[in-house]
Amino acid sequence: AKYRRYAKTYPVLDGRILSVYRHVFEENLRNSEAVIKRYSELLEVASKGGGENAILRHTQRNKKLFVRERLKLLLDDESFLELSPLAGLSLPYGDVPAAGCLTGIGKICGVWCVFMANDATVKGGTIYPIGVKKQLRAQEIAMQNRLLSVYLVDSGGAFLPLQSELFPDKSHGGRVFYNEAIMSAMRIPQVAVVCGSCVAGGAYVPTMAEETVIIDKIGTLFLAGPPLVKAATGEYVSPEDLGGAKLHSRVSGCSDHFASSEKEAYERIRNVISTLNYDPLPEEAAEHDSPLYSPEELLGLAPQGYRCTLPVKLILSRLMDGSRFQ
Repeated sequence: AKYRRYAKTYPVLDGRILSVYRHVFEENLRNSEAVIKRYSELLEVASKGGGENAILRHTQRNKKLFVRERLKLLLDDESFLELSPLAGLSLPYGDVPAAGCLTGIGKICGVWCVFMANDATVKGGTIYPIGVKKQLRAQEIAMQNRLLSVYLVDSGGAFLPLQSELFPDKSHGGRVFYNEAIMSAMRIPQVAVVCGSCVAGGAYVPTMAEETVIIDKIGTLFLAGPPLVKAATGEYVSPEDLGGAKLHSRVSGCSDHFASSEKEAYERIRNVISTLNYDPLPEEAAEHDSPLYSPEELLGLAPQGYRCTLPVKLILSRLMDGSRFQ
């Protein structure tokens, strides 16, 4: 049954912006609009991954889908909450758009999930320290909220020039695998799709998952690739023979499902999630009143600096149900 979340006796805030505050409001508004414009520009940079040429190489030569196209096939709809979208920009060694991986929260077959998807157009999907930090943040959210985790793995492994910042510490790369094991023990399902190169540390993620799908001809999984095998043993072996979809589906058992295309892979993973018996979080349909004052005016209430602050109740009156506050 629907119910009201507040007592009708709660006082209504006076959210009027007095003329004495108007000049401060307008200055804050101009600053907020400039900040939003810059934020939108940075989001546009991050959304393009490694750039137009890298996307063409990824889609035309390597015959793989761009990471954002993959999410369209995986999620119930195109609406999802992206986490840490600006991570990786303006680093001392240059830009790593979106930290080389997309993380976020969306619905798959009606179940809220946290997804972590490598973007192979950014430095070949190699993992930077900022990428590790981003994945750990996504896993923390999944663990705290008991959200099913989905990994789309397309990674060349660690970015070796920065490996000293990736491996040795408690909150470095190994923590990703630790968290995956802990969540499995907590009965929070982990599922993965091998949709590209899956090398070194990246190879642990799908093999530790409850269910894994690997895609024929584009999905490969091994700790060390053909060049390292050649250097160590002198033997030449193809990526498919070393760790292709057929090998892991028929021989090693590292994958649970074989898919002949990306479209089939994401359909399979949706089927897997629908049969995990993992109930969606309940959504409460409670009545609520809209604020009496326009939330759009919050742009003028976000202070540019200490000299531009306004009474906090002006903000609350644009956030609270019915502008009521005790």
